[in-house]
Amino acid sequence: MKHHNARYDVLIAGAGFAGSLAALLLHQLGRKVCLVEKAKHPRFAIGESSTPAADMILRRFASSYQLPWLEAFSRYGSWCRTYPEVMRGLKRGFSFYKHHPGKPFYTNAEHDHELLVAASADDEHSDTQWLRADFDAFLVSKVQEAGIAYLDLTEIVEVEEDGNGLLFTVQQNGRTGRLSADFFLDATGGPHLLHRLWQISSTVEGFHTDSFAVFSHVEQVPLWEDVVVQMGYCTEDYPYRADFSALHHLLDEGWMWMLRFDDGRVSVGFVLDGHRQAMADAAAGQVWQQTLSRYPSLQKLLGGSRLSAQPGKWLRTARLQRRLVQMAGSRWVALPHTAGFVDPLFSPGNAHTLSGLERLISIFQEHTGQHEKLQHSLQHYARELRAELELIDRLVAGCYQTMPHFGLFQAWSMVYFACTIAYEKHRMSSSQPEGFLLATRPEIRRMVTTCVRALEDVLQKGDYSPRQVQCFTDKIRECIAPFNTAGLLDPSAHNMYRHTTAKV
Repeated sequence: MKHHNARYDVLIAGAGFAGSLAALLLHQLGRKVCLVEKAKHPRFAIGESSTPAADMILRRFASSYQLPWLEAFSRYGSWCRTYPEVMRGLKRGFSFYKHHPGKPFYTNAEHDHELLVAASADDEHSDTQWLRADFDAFLVSKVQEAGIAYLDLTEIVEVEEDGNGLLFTVQQNGRTGRLSADFFLDATGGPHLLHRLWQISSTVEGFHTDSFAVFSHVEQVPLWEDVVVQMGYCTEDYPYRADFSALHHLLDEGWMWMLRFDDGRVSVGFVLDGHRQAMADAAAGQVWQQTLSRYPSLQKLLGGSRLSAQPGKWLRTARLQRRLVQMAGSRWVALPHTAGFVDPLFSPGNAHTLSGLERLISIFQEHTGQHEKLQHSLQHYARELRAELELIDRLVAGCYQTMPHFGLFQAWSMVYFACTIAYEKHRMSSSQPEGFLLATRPEIRRMVTTCVRALEDVLQKGDYSPRQVQCFTDKIRECIAPFNTAGLLDPSAHNMYRHTTAKV
């Protein structure tokens, strides 16, 4: 087996975008790296939406680690010009539309059932939807181009640990080989490999969110904004074209995502609330059709669509929420998506993963050959990760609780946007990477705790009258005020926010 006699500083499992970037960054630091992938590229994957924070981190990687080609991927305009062959889509912000079971979508001139939150000022500087099959495969090609050891169709079977490091048993094409390394980085995006190698278990304990997803890629989907116009509603005051954003259709039992790529493919998925949905044993296609049939306007939108060749079928997850009980060990560490996950609402996954990778690379850079200091920093990283998952969970769980009542949802969602604004502004002013969404900052924790109490109070009363919704909105506006530099919850905006991110 190729590379089997070599000894590596770091062995990385999983050649998604995070694993490949980890390999490239460590290589730039002079580390000897081996990247192992159990499948083969290109391969279908979701986790497709970038955000301003994700783009900021890509730009920092490009400049700080001498990877100038990476910067082009941090904005839609430069991506299209520089790498047109790597498929992507335009993502101008976050759009939300509230649907009610059995009724066509309806709204009014004040956009009472719509919420559009811009994340960029124009298409040129916009975020992107990553067609992961293309983006991940491109990054792997860069790994190979750099001369980094890369093994695909390779399974890591077991590990032995001694005073000198780690000895891995791997299988490739039915043949068994050995790889040795000083350190192991799990970028697989799931808990299974660490359970196999170190018996690290995963738990759902403590999560308030309970959701699962049914998803695929489809084609021949008309523009949702055209459907809204055909129904007689005005979209002239939209801050951007709604279909070229992370489009969320809010239901009573969850929500649907729609992410559009430039070649006409659309990533779609229902994320359904496990507290409300009893479809544990239903097949993916059955869940899709059954949910779609409850919402006439979504049925109209997707009725003529067909599945794309990849993956060519409906897929479903088990419960999405999970967290490793241990996120770092004496010679191993997990990237955020491996360590845990909450939910794809607000597209936090890619930025969270990149944020964790950024901190880990800094830790490796600072503590070469200093085992005790490395361990101390890795444990700090693990504590931050737990706090970040708890914060995302709190914010997302509140969204599920308010989805049936759009006035409450609009107010509650602004707590998440306030956290992202605070994080983006911090990134603009500091060279020191800090935890995602500033989750360990006392002022963020206090703000979110106060908002949670206000939400619990409303839900306990069960009064969703306009007056009660207004009182709740006023309370949230007051709580987020120290972080709200974007005019969130300004009544004159009528749920149309033109630019909310820090300057990118």
